[in-house]
Amino acid sequence: MMAVVPPVETADDVLRVAETVLQTIWQSSITPVAAPGAATMAAALVVAVLVVAAGPVWHWARHAVTIAHEGGHATAALLTGRRLRGIRLHSDTSGVTTSSGRTTGFGFVLTAFSGYPAPALVGLGCAWLVGRGYATAALWVLVGLLLLTLTRVRNLFGVWSVIVTAAVVAGVSWWAPATLRSAIAHAVAWFLFAGAVRPILELQRLRSRRRAPHSDADQLQAATGLPGLFWIVVWLVLSVGAAWLGTAWMLEPAGGLATLLSIAGA
Repeated sequence: MMAVVPPVETADDVLRVAETVLQTIWQSSITPVAAPGAATMAAALVVAVLVVAAGPVWHWARHAVTIAHEGGHATAALLTGRRLRGIRLHSDTSGVTTSSGRTTGFGFVLTAFSGYPAPALVGLGCAWLVGRGYATAALWVLVGLLLLTLTRVRNLFGVWSVIVTAAVVAGVSWWAPATLRSAIAHAVAWFLFAGAVRPILELQRLRSRRRAPHSDADQLQAATGLPGLFWIVVWLVLSVGAAWLGTAWMLEPAGGLATLLSIAGA
């Protein structure tokens, strides 16, 4: 997607540029993009899985998953009337969302629960748009969510992390050709699905070694009386279910899962 941006000399020029940019984004978002071929989809899926599976790459990519995780906590806090104090994202890929309110009750439980399934749910929304041909819209929606998250970030590394992630997605959305945007949108959705599952498994491994005594699962256990493992299983079921449904949506234009499997087996 490219647009001719007029020169900027006055305040009115700034407004005209902003209007041109927004109109271009809107027009590209509502314009359907043809689904990539089955081979391209298979490649996008493989790349997404490798990014999550490969340790050195995962360390950097996980920052995006952490942003979605903390965004899930923040959204739930706001929806349940808790006072959101802010989000902090750290260079070790951890994050903390702070809100004030009761440490029991529905609001606290939903806030503590919503972090781990959030990446998969964002991926599901992305997959819904992609499966209907609106890959560009999916990418711009992600940019919008990142910018909303940025307003709640309260540390320098967190600001840098969100800005870089938003800039990368926005750059792809603006400059990449339609076919590449579609392929990347597919890969992003699959990355979010895979990226939702790995931290849950890692959390349970830490819990089994008693190295995460204050995890979300343990906070939920203290608040509800249900064991932490119960919440781990629920998160896994939700994340895997979202991945299955989202994949079905994205593969439908290319002939469904059978087409992808035939390409993978070729």
